[in-house]
Amino acid sequence: MSRKPRAAKAAGTSLQLGQQVEAPASPDTAKLDRVPNPHTDTNYVARFTMPEFTSICPVTGQPDFAILVIDYVPNKWLVESKSLKLYLNSFRNVGSFHEDCTVSIGKRLTKLLAPRWLRIGGYFYPRGGMPIDVFWQAGKLPATVWVPDQGVLPYRGRG
Repeated sequence: MSRKPRAAKAAGTSLQLGQQVEAPASPDTAKLDRVPNPHTDTNYVARFTMPEFTSICPVTGQPDFAILVIDYVPNKWLVESKSLKLYLNSFRNVGSFHEDCTVSIGKRLTKLLAPRWLRIGGYFYPRGGMPIDVFWQAGKLPATVWVPDQGVLPYRGRG
């Protein structure tokens, strides 16, 4: 017997959550799901950390590795975590510079969720001996919200 997840019923949509789905071939084909925020009257921070993000260097075809940290203050919508994982993992199939990966993820989430505030930090391991860190944000952080440091140390072997 198959049951729709409660969030899917609440959103009135068909979520990937609770379903067997194929991994998307690229970020462009990945489906990001959103669910209603049950606490629209409260400012709070939701954080997603992807410590094993991978993409492909568009020049050499070699893999690039990063730690991604996404913080946001939801408004009406939350991003559904399974769809976010599938979306982020789809970058490992596509050639993209670090800046493009980080900024496009931030923009897509902002378009989907219309959060009160969102920031993303992409902490990439060295390419050609140089680490590249990319930061992007949208919106204004509400004054009453505490946001912890993203917790990724400046490059010293990233360990």
